Amino acid sequence: MSDDQYKARMQRKKAHIDTRIEAANIDRGIIVLLTGNGKGKSSSALGMVCRALGYSMKVAIAKFLKGEQESGEDVFLARQPNVQTVFMKTGFTWDTQDKAYDTKMAVETWEKAQSYLADESIDLVVLDELTYMLNYKYLDQQQILTALKNRPVNQHVVITGRAASEGLIELADTVSEIKDIKHAFSANIKAQKGIDL
Repeated sequence: MSDDQYKARMQRKKAHIDTRIEAANIDRGIIVLLTGNGKGKSSSALGMVCRALGYSMKVAIAKFLKGEQESGEDVFLARQPNVQTVFMKTGFTWDTQDKAYDTKMAVETWEKAQSYLADESIDLVVLDELTYMLNYKYLDQQQILTALKNRPVNQHVVITGRAASEGLIELADTVSEIKDIKHAFSANIKAQKGIDL
């Protein structure tokens, strides 16, 4: 490709992108759904938390499933004045193996998350690993969809977890599926501090 051809191609691309940006004139909170079997869904959500904090936005995080497993981001975010977090107290459900208890803890965590979704002062709500709570029937999907629909108009929400339901996919504004191609754990490499924890 010659320099002139490259320049003409980039000019067409810029014109197309500029037109798309100009057409995007709706300003409201969005729901981002990160699903799939690959690594990085929660990490991506926490990247958005960092973006929000960079603009002095208020953030609330509800962590389902991984409640007792402290990670580097938990340690860091606990020191941030604009972040509030609730953790489901069971840890991994395959560790407890007690459906009644897990359901009770999921409901307790959801009640706090629901209060975040009703709070106009909170700019971003992260519902980490929420999809499992629906797949395991710990929480009522319709109740969650209603709370999401009725949240403050400018509040953003990020939902993570594998096997997202059709209801969540339909409601979300942005849906990304993280594909698992290769993972160190499959090669018996233990979870690494600063990367996995």
